[in-house]
Amino acid sequence: MTDRYSSFAEWFASTDGEYLRSREQIILDAMTADLFGFNAVQVGLRNVDLLRASRIKHRYRLDVAVGADLLADPARLPFAGQSIDLLVLPHALEFFPYPHQILREAERVLIPEGNLLISGFNPWSLWGVYYRYKRARGNFVWEDRFVSLHRLRDWLSLIGCEQQDCRSCCFVPPLAQTGWVRWFEWLETAGEHWWAKGGGVYFVHAVKRVHGMRLILPDWQDRRDLGRLLRPASRALQSGSRDE
Repeated sequence: MTDRYSSFAEWFASTDGEYLRSREQIILDAMTADLFGFNAVQVGLRNVDLLRASRIKHRYRLDVAVGADLLADPARLPFAGQSIDLLVLPHALEFFPYPHQILREAERVLIPEGNLLISGFNPWSLWGVYYRYKRARGNFVWEDRFVSLHRLRDWLSLIGCEQQDCRSCCFVPPLAQTGWVRWFEWLETAGEHWWAKGGGVYFVHAVKRVHGMRLILPDWQDRRDLGRLLRPASRALQSGSRDE
């Protein structure tokens, strides 16, 4: 387990992280509702169901800690190539080590034209400035390596993924007091219209492109069986972790 991601996941599921969690859930509900396929995987944040609005039948949460459907290193995904229709990486590139390897694994397991959703903190937002200030003062809840949108787009192009959509949320400053958050809530609507790139968190929807090839997909029956085959494996992994 990575201490960096563990501390962030605990904060995200806490009362302090409630505002961020609720705003991200709204955006991801909207982005996943109309994406179809057989298998969807959420990597990280096992205590939050970011795939709840998806209509894909087989949905799994993969993490490095007990409690997830599947225990695995995000840099070594336990799936066959071209077997996943939708992969969601909530803040995984910032808090897990080896972000480039995580993206390469994402490209490997996604089917051609498969969907990749990535969320991350915007370093050039009020949230990014606030947490850089907190870190400089040595008062930081979790250590980060924020990835800018520009850099993420470069990384995606290197693995053959094409951006389809980009959204933002959390235009409200990162305030602890609920009353102040409610007072500034009008910024969410205003920000979406007038400052689209200024949100504290961005969401990128990319599609895996395979150009100049005749696509031969895995047998549909085999892909439907993937969900049945994964469940016993995940139980075995969790049982093994408890025995240690």
